Amino acid sequence: MPITASLKTLLVAAGLALLAATPALADASGDDTPSLRGTGDLGVVIERATGSVALVDTTEKTVLQHVDGFGDLSHASVKFSRDARHAFVFGRDGGLTRLDLLTGEIDGRVIQSGNSIGGAISQDGRYVAVGNYEPGGVKVFDAETLELVADVPADYETDEGETAQAKVVGVVDAPGNRFVFSLFEANQIWVLDMSGDAPEVTKYRDIGSQPYDALITANGRYYIAGLFGEDGMALLDLWHPEKGVQRILPDYGRGEERLPVYKMPHLEGWAMAGDQAFFPAVGRHEVLVADTDDWSLTDRIEVQGQPIFVMSRPDERQVWVTFAHPDNDAVQVIDSRTHEVIETLSPGDSVLHKEFTPRGEHIWISARDSDTVTVYDTRTFEKLATLEAESPSGVFFTYRAHRIGL
Repeated sequence: MPITASLKTLLVAAGLALLAATPALADASGDDTPSLRGTGDLGVVIERATGSVALVDTTEKTVLQHVDGFGDLSHASVKFSRDARHAFVFGRDGGLTRLDLLTGEIDGRVIQSGNSIGGAISQDGRYVAVGNYEPGGVKVFDAETLELVADVPADYETDEGETAQAKVVGVVDAPGNRFVFSLFEANQIWVLDMSGDAPEVTKYRDIGSQPYDALITANGRYYIAGLFGEDGMALLDLWHPEKGVQRILPDYGRGEERLPVYKMPHLEGWAMAGDQAFFPAVGRHEVLVADTDDWSLTDRIEVQGQPIFVMSRPDERQVWVTFAHPDNDAVQVIDSRTHEVIETLSPGDSVLHKEFTPRGEHIWISARDSDTVTVYDTRTFEKLATLEAESPSGVFFTYRAHRIGL
């Protein structure tokens, strides 16, 4: 059907009205004419002191705007919707907040618990799961409406025979619209299946003492929980769940005196490089290397402090490490082939979080006490840009929308 002149005028007017409602799309040069854009090179930086986030452009290496209203972000994480249009921010105050990356506005917020630690988005993008410290358990919400879909209390029986709720940690998405998470006090791993008409939970007990965080491999097969109460880790093979949970790396610290732990490592940022996995050692100045064929310990790499985030560049040629206090003013880079530290960088004070651009040519590193985010070239280690942010911590880019476990 041909478009008449009057219909064409209406379509143009409607398009301009839509663009006028999206300030994040405005031309960075100062031109008042709005322009269309995608979300593939957008991201957010958590500004923990002010309860705000910085909306950033990774191509231009700039801050587009600062958005307030996210509550307590002293510990926060971010997941992205399937279409990479929205960022879901999980706050320490139990807040689940949805940010529209194109308008730069919050378009949904619920306080769903007293204290939450993070969450995940289902494979089909329909559900957002939140893991809670207080009162414990997992709540699942509709990603479009933020309406509660499922409430799964983390009930367990104490040594005294009483029923209690455990802190939930390590919530990840798994193929098949499943969520996997760990129960800190209960020493358990649960799988929550949201693929049917009603939620189904499978429980794995006695998996090891005090699982404190967890990760899932990029292919969605292995869920691995770090253990704080003992050395080693707990591994669940989701391709063969009937085998139960097995212990891996059980003896890496046996007979050694453990250092005081100033901050728990985060396993979500682990590093894979070929058939090797690089892990932060709890309470030690070491990065551990395991063979992913049998999960045996193959090497220990000495580093300058207690590692927190151990992340591989997307091409897996480098492993970047940040550290706990008092060594948290530097980042070290490890060659994944030789296991040698090849570079030490000093981006600022209180460095913890970092994020690679999707293909790994750049890395963004936040320095909380310097109020800066520094962008480096990962090949030359040249400093490319320094951006201002209010007590920045986590850095999250939209490519995570299409990765399992991120």
